[in-house]
Amino acid sequence: MMIRVLQLALALSFLVFVHELGHFAFARLFKVRVEKFYLFFNPWFSLIRIKKFDGIWHVKILSKNTDEEWEKHPENTEWGLGWLPFGGYCAIGGMVDETHKTEDLASEMQPWEFRAKPVWQRLLIILGGILVNFVSALVIFVMLTWQYGTYKLPLRNATDGLYYSQIMLDEGFEQQDKILTINGVEPEIRADIMQALIIEGKRDVVVLRGADTVAFTVSEDFSTRYMAVVNAHDKKEREKARADKNYQKRPYVLVSEWIPAVIDSVTPGTAASFAGIEKGDSIVAVAGVPTPCYQLMTQELQLHPCDSITIDYFRAGEAHTAHVFLGDQCILGVTPRYNPEYEHIEYSFWKAVPVGIQSGWEVLATYVKQMRLVFTKEGAQSVGGFAAIGSMFPDYWSWQTFWAMTAWLSMVLAFMNFLPIPALDGGYILFLLVEMITRRKPSDKFLEKANEIGFWLLIALLIFANGNDILRFFF
Repeated sequence: MMIRVLQLALALSFLVFVHELGHFAFARLFKVRVEKFYLFFNPWFSLIRIKKFDGIWHVKILSKNTDEEWEKHPENTEWGLGWLPFGGYCAIGGMVDETHKTEDLASEMQPWEFRAKPVWQRLLIILGGILVNFVSALVIFVMLTWQYGTYKLPLRNATDGLYYSQIMLDEGFEQQDKILTINGVEPEIRADIMQALIIEGKRDVVVLRGADTVAFTVSEDFSTRYMAVVNAHDKKEREKARADKNYQKRPYVLVSEWIPAVIDSVTPGTAASFAGIEKGDSIVAVAGVPTPCYQLMTQELQLHPCDSITIDYFRAGEAHTAHVFLGDQCILGVTPRYNPEYEHIEYSFWKAVPVGIQSGWEVLATYVKQMRLVFTKEGAQSVGGFAAIGSMFPDYWSWQTFWAMTAWLSMVLAFMNFLPIPALDGGYILFLLVEMITRRKPSDKFLEKANEIGFWLLIALLIFANGNDILRFFF
């Protein structure tokens, strides 16, 4: 858990820093004074305060925020590290935001103030944070593509067809169907199936079933029913994990490649090894129930915790039956013989640029499309806070995964800040666009009230998201 916390903290710190740096860069470009630049918030006191004046850099540690000597030099930016790790801020002179109220502004407008600048300059200063987060994500995606290339498992390599979860079977799919098209488009990889059916809500499916081509339409409410199934599955997995600290939670898989239950290896000291099951054996039934693939085998095993059952298998063409006793986690102790034909493509730097940029755009498009699910009961239950985001990081250190997650979060942060909610960058952008169209500037008092409303909306969203995390933890 500490590794996940560390990765989340580093990723968010990096993203907040570059976001505020975007505001800072455009403000200084247009000669607007930036009074403070802080990573994390610093009510009452700061962990570190740094400011240059009289030609000398001054540093204070665990210092109160008020200092008469430092306040004599408002033209220089104060850099600092706060103690409340929920973001950061860039205090821009002459701007009504969370750092300034209307009474804090000078009675006469000063040329170095934000409010004194033309509307197009103010718009770019506000857009700076969003632009830097967006560009940072694209740069990271490009560098990841250049460094690691791309891996994919084309569906055409799943020669035995696909394995479908129960919700897919309920929609008309049958085991080992090969999906030809969804709304006329051929899915290349498994993620394309999820994208089309769940994220985009496409419904018209054509499959190859044996030698026949079959067309059907999935239900209109398939996405919300899928979310409900996932929420129920996750709740059961959390309950098992709370009951047994050694229990490994299993994710809900919508569809996967059909994996024959041919054994590649047997773990010593497990139920399979005690029963004499060997490499090369082909398991065909568990407790008398036919299990033609590895997924159905593991699914049937889950129904027999702490139970003695039979395992039917073939060895060199001869049928055998073994009696095994399963533990509370229902693990047989075998690994299937499965060698998927992944395609690994390496890129030169210049070839990685368009591929990485396309990856970034696809991430953004997917996130925007799935926002429609948030406004359903099932989707709202899936909204998570810091714990949910942290759980997306692996429990081991991987630079590739860390930067991939950071790039994803950067895209999410850029999009969320673009939403027209007061107190977010999108709220300021909306007011500035209205000003550009009407040529009437909203009053500072109006902006202050709008920011207060937006702030409490954000607090409510923060409580709701992290409250979901707490409910999932205890229930």
